[in-house]
Formats: sequence, C-alpha cells, structure tokens
Amino acid sequence: MTTDPAAGRRQLRATDVKRLNRDWRRRTGARLGLLVESVTQPFNMGSIIRSAAVFGVEHLWLAGNATPPTHRGVAKTALGTDRLVPWEHAGSAAEAAAAIRKEGLRLIAVELTADAVPLHDAPLDGDVCLAVGGEDHGCSPALLAAADAVTYIPQIGRVGSLNVAVATAIALAEARRREWSA
Repeated sequence: MTTDPAAGRRQLRATDVKRLNRDWRRRTGARLGLLVESVTQPFNMGSIIRSAAVFGVEHLWLAGNATPPTHRGVAKTALGTDRLVPWEHAGSAAEAAAAIRKEGLRLIAVELTADAVPLHDAPLDGDVCLAVGGEDHGCSPALLAAADAVTYIPQIGRVGSLNVAVATAIALAEARRREWSA
C-alpha cells in the first residue's frame, strides 16, 4: 500500500502564516532599501510596494516622476501594504543616491548594462538598497552613475526584459534568499 504524501496537505491558517513569517523575520538582519525611479504606472507601483512590504524593505525612495503610493490607482494592487513601507520622494536620482548613502546602504541598480553581473553573483551581502527604473527606459544614466554596482536577471526565453514590478520582486527575493542561506 502506498500513501499519498499530498493527502495530508492543507493550506496554512492565518495564525500559522503569522508564525511562519515571524520565524523568517528572526533570521533577517540585513537592512534592505528600494529606490524606484520614474515608474509611472500605478499598477506597477502598487505591485512594487506590495513586494517591498513582503520582503521587509525598510524604506522606499522615489526619484524622477515616479507615481507616489498616495495615487488612488496604486491602492488596487498595493492592497493596504502602502502603510507598511515608509517612503519619500527624494528628488533626482543623484539626490536619492545621496540620501541612501547617508543611511549607510550600498546602491545596487537592476539594469542591463555592459558591466552588470548576474543577480546570483551580485554584491547583495550586508545592507543594500536595490534600484529599478521606469517601464520604458529603465534606470537613467544618472542613477547608473550613482550605483555602486549593477546587476541583471538572467533570462533564457525569447523576451528581452521583465515587467519592472516582476523584476523588483525577483531582485528583492534574491537579496533575502542570499541572506537566509548564508
């Protein structure tokens, strides 16, 4: 007689999820920030904010013409998580980078450049702030110049890039995964 390992599976109850998340928070010590430059679509900004809340981003800096969390369209995808991530509009990319460094974080841009390293090799140890750019043009030259390093997400499909909200979630997850597996 064989037993089905899935037979006893059930989704976790809310209290179980809280306990599981508390355990992961205890394993998390590094500070993680996020700089969002010129992301204008409210849906993308809401998704980014939700991912930031999920992965414990301590502060969100906006630069350029990024849509603020207070925009009514952001709420549709942020689902209330906008209240969990402190944020500020820091002005230009250079001004945001200066604010990030003042907080003691290294700035790692997520972008396709000639000197970018694959995300799994990126210098994500310690206290870092990831940076992503707008939907159409990515990170500005000023943001790339201000970054301590640049990383990209390897892709093997026939599409050349990811949606900015998806790319942000992947990069934030990798930053935490790296810390948790160290």
